[in-house]
Amino acid sequence: MIGAQFASVVVVVWREGVEALLIVGILNVWLRSNDVGGRGRRFLWAGAATGLLIAVGFGTTIAMFGGSIPPGSRQIYGAFAALLAAALIVHMVGWIRGQALTLRLELETALNQESIAGSWWGMFTLAALAIAREGAESILFVLGALASVGQVSPAEPVLGAVVGLGLAVATYLALQAGSRVITWRRFFRVTEAMMLLMAAALLISGLDTLTRLGMLPATGRLWDTSAVLPDSGPVGALVAGLTGYRAQPTVLQLGVYLAYWAGIALLLHKTSPSQAMVVAESQSEVQR
Repeated sequence: MIGAQFASVVVVVWREGVEALLIVGILNVWLRSNDVGGRGRRFLWAGAATGLLIAVGFGTTIAMFGGSIPPGSRQIYGAFAALLAAALIVHMVGWIRGQALTLRLELETALNQESIAGSWWGMFTLAALAIAREGAESILFVLGALASVGQVSPAEPVLGAVVGLGLAVATYLALQAGSRVITWRRFFRVTEAMMLLMAAALLISGLDTLTRLGMLPATGRLWDTSAVLPDSGPVGALVAGLTGYRAQPTVLQLGVYLAYWAGIALLLHKTSPSQAMVVAESQSEVQR
């Protein structure tokens, strides 16, 4: 049965995969006009492969560190990993909204400088950093989600990553082909909402663990919707894992949840709503 962890991994890898492909796509478009001999493309794909290796090495190191934590401290580790993952998701959303408008210009400026200098190492570095960054973010998000629930079948995150990568490639190709069903604007809006809901779920999960451990005060329950949608059932657990829903929320949970969304509303108000979409659509137009 598909669980919240599987769905979370799919969403994270899907979103981060498309972002990585977008940056590589921008670099590839620039090469069409500036790489007559094809040498730059070799540096591009070598950089992408290097970035992937860096991300895998980073993930392996973090996983080994988590496995070496004493059993008595693993709940604390899981709580703080979930909170860190939530913070990183919010930061990523804010970054892509606030900085992506100038992303293409910055990449092309850096590449032009490297071209003048007669070096393709700038292409290699940009590709490696793009893939490594998106890969490292994905790993941190996934490990945070998995650490927050304790034991989970290894097949679930692996299958989720495979499905997420497949969706990322298929989505990117559809977007580049100019699909009227899937547009860059719609993709970023939908996945942004999904990621922010996941961050809320991770925040509440970390909060629950710290409360159980006595590190945060236990507060009274406000209501009980277990008769309608219990958060321990198959459907309720999926909703809870993806949105932070609780059938019996406490005063602390509700207060933190409302404060989180108030902060998100402020963040979205301060940043332009579709800058990432503008960059993606302009790059797509160049390719066509």
